[in-house]
Amino acid sequence: MAADDDTSGWQLTESDPGVFTELLKTLGVPLVVDDLYSLDAATLTEFQPLHALIFLFKWVSTGSAEPSVGGQYDPDFPGFFAHQVVNNACATLAVMNAIANIPGLQMGAQLSDLFSFTAGMDPQTSGMAITSSDWLREAHNALSPPSAISLDGLDLPKSTEDAYHFIVYIPYAGSLYELDGLKQAPVSHGAYSEAGEGWVAKAREVIEARIGTYPPGSLEFSLLAVHDDPLPRLQEQLTQLQSAGAEASELMVRLANENSKRERWAFENSLRRHNYLGFIHALLLSMAKAGTLDGAKEGAKKALQERIERRKKGEAMDED
Repeated sequence: MAADDDTSGWQLTESDPGVFTELLKTLGVPLVVDDLYSLDAATLTEFQPLHALIFLFKWVSTGSAEPSVGGQYDPDFPGFFAHQVVNNACATLAVMNAIANIPGLQMGAQLSDLFSFTAGMDPQTSGMAITSSDWLREAHNALSPPSAISLDGLDLPKSTEDAYHFIVYIPYAGSLYELDGLKQAPVSHGAYSEAGEGWVAKAREVIEARIGTYPPGSLEFSLLAVHDDPLPRLQEQLTQLQSAGAEASELMVRLANENSKRERWAFENSLRRHNYLGFIHALLLSMAKAGTLDGAKEGAKKALQERIERRKKGEAMDED
């Protein structure tokens, strides 16, 4: 669960494929993550082989320990499962619960050692081991640095912020499992047929049923696909076509689109890493020299006070 609490040392993480893909790269895992806007067969075919689905949703406490609709707890789940024991770690924990259960997956030495260390541990202890790992926390925080701006001292009324939570759906031993670090055990949604779409068809049913519990038109969830990196395969296919003198324009377009996406991810991640305090300081100095700082400051104070008053009255604060 993601909450506005950084006392654990774990920062909030965006539900962004570029962030997850960079995390996997740091962990030495040759997989990528993409947004899913549809669960239809044609869309999912593009991401085959598909290893896991990460689901983000608005978390609401129900006070019930029951598993999600259509599933049953499997306390004897033989794979890896870790509980979430600190706030804000659920994104990385969902990734860990997914990749630890992919047979034969290549991974970095530190990650391999961590999984070996947790072998045989119960979910609670595994969760503590995962979130106590300094190098993993640093990898998680690398693209979600702490905010340099604080609202402390503004006398804002205490309010409960919406919390969002990441869980993962994976195939394991012929069944579809839902791994939720806030649940007591993995949730089995039953066996799936190996024919046709395989586990993906079962996952579609379960996820669509879950989305159906939200009011019509709700946008309080997102879905990410964890799959093999298509670049090596596309590059190999292009080489083969060019060697044979065959038409390769369509393949070149797909490669160009993939490379463009990686460039965009790299640029966006560089913005996430950047410290803007120097820029802000230089801008303020420039405004002061130009004689515009005092006017801008008074205007900003007035606008902020109006927003605070609206919030005290229970109205939403606008975002600039």
